Amino acid sequence: MRADRLVATLLLMQARGRVTAAELATELEVSVATARRDLEALSAAGVPVYPQPGRGGGWALVGGARTDLSGLSAPEARALFLLAGPAATASGEVRAALRKLLRALPHTFRADAEAAASATMIDPTRWGERDRDRPALVDELQHAVIRRRKVRLTYLSSARARSERLVDPWGLVDKDDIWYLVAGTERGQRTFRVDRIVVAEPTDLPAERPDDFALAAAWDRVVGEVEQKRSSTRATVLIETRFLPVLRDHFGRHCHAEADLPDGRTRVRLAAPTPLDIARNLAGWGALIEVLDPPTVQDHLSRIGAELLARYRTS
Repeated sequence: MRADRLVATLLLMQARGRVTAAELATELEVSVATARRDLEALSAAGVPVYPQPGRGGGWALVGGARTDLSGLSAPEARALFLLAGPAATASGEVRAALRKLLRALPHTFRADAEAAASATMIDPTRWGERDRDRPALVDELQHAVIRRRKVRLTYLSSARARSERLVDPWGLVDKDDIWYLVAGTERGQRTFRVDRIVVAEPTDLPAERPDDFALAAAWDRVVGEVEQKRSSTRATVLIETRFLPVLRDHFGRHCHAEADLPDGRTRVRLAAPTPLDIARNLAGWGALIEVLDPPTVQDHLSRIGAELLARYRTS
């Protein structure tokens, strides 16, 4: 008996108190014989369910216990379906799970929960960008994380150097539609971009994971380290205050307004990996931005301007 059907059966019995094999078969889209075997298997496994013969009979939980889904209140049920609803657009498994959970809810909760599931849609693609396909290895790596089994990776670095290593998969993170594997290695915790993993070979070796490991905390540290590297060069610029939101959109967390000036401009502190990165991002602004420091960014802007002038100068 599949685990998902077992859970769905128990949830239905909790919600309704009593079900017949025919009702269960209709709800779970299986044959009556399969539904009856599932109920008998639950009873044989020690789950407190028992048959009630005769008209109006069926299968019930011992004591007639009848509760809502895991004790959820109406607001909790809405919150659950609001969260899971958007994911159902991309996953058949999530859609199937939501259908089963919806059927297990008390009737008074179902309308709001069903509306919540379709109330929100997430489109992760930015304007003008193409959809990114979910890497095929994500499911396989998730399975290894859940089963706690080591994985043998063939990996390409940012310099396209190929390496092989045996890792303990600890968790997966989807950041801005790019997937990362957080794993333990001989050198400690490492982060791998899934789209650079050439081969991921699951093994039967048990994976090791620190008892105090928390994926969210580990990822926060990764983000902090990466953002620190991305802000190793700083520049001070002046920009008309009305354009500050656009500049913030370009530089994100690495754009900090320092002071508003009497001439309608704002002094802003920017950061990026290198002076050239800052210059390239500012070159298109022309005279709308004035760079106060450092001189290295000013020099790059001067060179870019000279190159553009030489290429597009008309005789």
